[in-house]
Amino acid sequence: QVQLVESGGDLVQAGGSLRLSCAVSGRAPSITAINSMAWYRQSPGKERELVASIRTSGHTHYEDSVQGRFTISRTQPWRTVYLQMSSLKPEDTAVYYCSARTTWGHDFWGQGTHVTVSS
Repeated sequence: QVQLVESGGDLVQAGGSLRLSCAVSGRAPSITAINSMAWYRQSPGKERELVASIRTSGHTHYEDSVQGRFTISRTQPWRTVYLQMSSLKPEDTAVYYCSARTTWGHDFWGQGTHVTVSS
């Protein structure tokens, strides 16, 4: 099993910055089988969408609307995953979720942290 706990969500003005953290804990075999982690977000009335992901190799991927504004990073081994968000926009307002995927394709999810960007 893997437990994920997000933190860092807050109310911030447009143009501001936030850093989200995802603390990873658990036990083998799941925690040692994590090969990628990601941040998703969900706004009211919308489907959950991928924001950014990072693999064991360090390869990252970003959703187009956050490219150049958000940065995903992690500690080694998987202990904490961060999402540095800058130049925030009102449309970034959402609940942000951390997820972890194992080598056998199982996804674990956190409970989410709220980000509100005021205009």
